[in-house]
Order: sequence, then C-alpha cells, then structure tokens
Amino acid sequence: MLLFRGLRRRPDELLFDRLRLHFRLHTHPLFPSHQAFMSSTPDLNDPISPSNTRIGWIGTGVMGRFMASHLLSAGYSLTVFNRTPAKAKPLLDQGARLADSPLAVARSSDVVFLIVGYPSDVRRVALDPNSGVIPGLSAGSFLVDMTTSEPALAAEIYEAARAASCSSVDAPVSGGDRGARNGTLSIFSGGDEADVRRLTPLFQCMGTVRYMGGPGAGQRAKLGNQIVIASTMVGLVEGMMYAHKAGIDVLKWMEAISTGAAGSKSLDLYGKRILERDMEAGFYVHHFVKDLGICLKECQSMGLALPGLALAQQLYLSLVAHGEGGLGTQALILSIERLNNTCLEKKKNPDSE
Repeated sequence: MLLFRGLRRRPDELLFDRLRLHFRLHTHPLFPSHQAFMSSTPDLNDPISPSNTRIGWIGTGVMGRFMASHLLSAGYSLTVFNRTPAKAKPLLDQGARLADSPLAVARSSDVVFLIVGYPSDVRRVALDPNSGVIPGLSAGSFLVDMTTSEPALAAEIYEAARAASCSSVDAPVSGGDRGARNGTLSIFSGGDEADVRRLTPLFQCMGTVRYMGGPGAGQRAKLGNQIVIASTMVGLVEGMMYAHKAGIDVLKWMEAISTGAAGSKSLDLYGKRILERDMEAGFYVHHFVKDLGICLKECQSMGLALPGLALAQQLYLSLVAHGEGGLGTQALILSIERLNNTCLEKKKNPDSE
C-alpha cells in the first residue's frame, strides 16, 4: 500500500502535465490552433452567410432553377438533386454540385430547400426513412419547403424535424416564373418566427418573406393567394372574351383597364401572352389544379362554401381533360373559347402579306 501511494501523482502535477501537452499540440505546426479550429465551426448566433452555410436544393423546374440560381449568384455553395438530372444542368454550369438523392443533399447541407410538384412528392422527399431529407440532416439544420402543399403535411414535417433536433419552415411562393427569374417573389412563411428570421438572408435572395404564423400558416396563406388568382384569371379571360366579341381592340382595352381598378398582376403577367397565344408554362395548369383541389379540401373541412373557387377549379380541370395540363395557367382562355365557339386569335390581314 505504501509503495502504491508513492507511485500516485499529485492532482496539481497531473493538471500541469495536461496543460503542457495542450500547449505543445496547439503550437505544433502539424496541429491547428484552438482559435483556428473554432473559427471554422459555424456559430449559431452568427448571421447566415456564404462563409458559414451550405445550401441544398431539391427541385429545379420552372421556378426552382431560377430561385436556386440566385443563391449561387450570392456566393453560396449549392448541392442539388432533381429526378431528371438534365434539368439541373444550368445550375451545374453555374457551379452547383449534383447529388444522387435527397438524403445525399441533406448530408452535405446546413439548409435544404425543396420545391417539387405534389404533396406526395413532398412527403417522399422530406420523410422517406431511406432516402429523405430529414434522416440526413445534422442537428441544428433546416428544411424549407417552398412547394404549395397541404397545411397538415407542413405541420407533420415540422414535428418530424423537431424530433430530429432540426427545424422546418413551410414557405410557398407567389410571383410566377417572372418573379422567380427576377428575385421578386412573395414568400409566405410558417413555423417558428425565430427560424424565419434566421433564414431571412436566404429568402431575400429570392424575394420578400412575410411571417404568417406557426407550422402550416405559410401554406394556408398561399392557398388564399391561389383562391384570389383563380377568380382573377376567370375575370380576366371573360373580360377579354367580352371585349373581343364586342369588337373592341383587346390590346387597347387591356392597356386602358390596367391603370384602373381592374388592373392586376394577372393582367400584367398574362394578358399579352394570351393575345400572342403564348401558352408556355410559368406555372403549370396541372399544378394549379392541384392547388385548387387542396383549397377545396380545406374549405370542406372548414364548412366553407366558395363557389367562385369551385367554378375556377372546374374550368381548369377541363383543360387537363383536353390534355392541356402542361400549359401555363393563362391557357384558361382555351376553356372560355370552347364554351363560346370562338377564338381571340387575330386573323391575318391580307393587305399585310
């Protein structure tokens, strides 16, 4: 026992040895200093910036490719995934890296954005236990769903993210392909307000974000937006049809009403496209039908009757029935033309040939 006690070191001597070893390690050229190591670790209190935040992006379609491009232009590193890899090529040419699954995107990102087609796509991409985003996120990371989807699903994803020590924000957008291209989208956000504030530097690359409330509130705000757009589009194409049948120059008529009470974003975005028979999608008919279907489902659960919404949904559904779901929402004019057996398309003037 005496021999054993003699071999024991005093606590202050052990502490001195540990400090001496610590000093040698952190001043040796082969080992980074403590300060250098700490400076490479993102501080959650620091504002999000290209130097401390890796971005993931899932969905590079009509809207997503422009939105993601703004983040690359702002200096953020970007890892992307799309079911059709060729659609991600413009972003790859800009410097993004391609991943082979949503899970792989999550593993190399601090914030993952997704903008896909349908709620079923959102569920698979976010929650799939084998290939989804949330299983791949590290603690403290963010998932931001910018798809127009179901409020209840947004709340479910929020809880799944919390269980994984991560955060989720639902942030659908409005503004069409032009807003996505110009970085002027309106972004409706739901979730924890502190999370939205932290993510604001990223949102500002794409447009203007507004906090609407808790999980699912962003989706509900966007659904209300779609209800307004649906009836506005019906009014626009009906007004154009009336002007045409009344013998008024439709272009002059649109210019006249644009500065009055009938002026609208829908008129600005789609009026001339309709006259020029440009039906290319800035927002697909089949996605709009999906949105309006979610609106009707929400209204049914609330006991809410919105006949204008129901009529617009039926008119857009008729486009899908005619195989026109891949056109833009301005194609609603085709439905009104069929109902009236007439066409807004200008006949060629023989004198101009």
